[in-house]
Amino acid sequence: MKPPPFDYAVAGSVGEAVATLAEAGDEAKVLAGGQSLLPLLNMRLARPALLVDVNRIPDLDRIQVDGAVRIGALVRQADALGSSALAAESPALHEALRHVGHATTRGRGTIGGSIAHADPAAEISAALLALDGAVTATSPRGERTIAAGDLFLGPFTTALAPDELLTSVTLARTGGRRFGFAELARREGDFALAGACVLLDPARVVLFGVAGTPLRAPDAEAAIESGASPAEAAELATRDLEPVSDVHADAAYRRRVAAVVVRRAVEQAGAGRG
Repeated sequence: MKPPPFDYAVAGSVGEAVATLAEAGDEAKVLAGGQSLLPLLNMRLARPALLVDVNRIPDLDRIQVDGAVRIGALVRQADALGSSALAAESPALHEALRHVGHATTRGRGTIGGSIAHADPAAEISAALLALDGAVTATSPRGERTIAAGDLFLGPFTTALAPDELLTSVTLARTGGRRFGFAELARREGDFALAGACVLLDPARVVLFGVAGTPLRAPDAEAAIESGASPAEAAELATRDLEPVSDVHADAAYRRRVAAVVVRRAVEQAGAGRG
């Protein structure tokens, strides 16, 4: 299947990209890795009038570690997975990357593209929320920082304005922090039916694949801080959960699976992983 017709622009700088997006308004889409956008075009689920290719913008493909971990939006998922600095300073995100798609898609898919796409089952978005991370968005008005907790508004919907380009991701350095990550998919590389990212000290429990956005579970976090067992934390994390039903799994099954992956992730974190 071929995509619908569209115009194509190549941006050589962030300023050029956001100026083009501002001129086109809602009619434009950003093309980075294309691993999510191109299938949507081919299936006619997206019909932008203009694609703005940002792959030639310099300096957005770097990982920097100083007081924090900064990841350029164009860093390929495979490069992030192969980064020893990221493995040392943000092991929870590094582990999440192991579950993203397949080696072929990770070779093209970008960190920023996955986050901006806001798929409810995306591992990178869940890890960003669990790590209390943030993104930098640039527009003709300048830069602004959006915390992960404010970024995801609904399925495939973020707080990014039409003329904003996600340019980087910032995370605290968490090299020694204990964590767990678990998900269940029908096959390796498939979208997760349910998943969980857990960190300790302080506790963070985030579920993904079970709602329109990644979800924090504050009751489970408080219980973990009070010494609750992994099973108790899992029960609290999924007690009020109302997952969606689709062709892959019904809501009742997703709820049961969510409890299992939360328990596993809490057990991993408690065992000192990280």
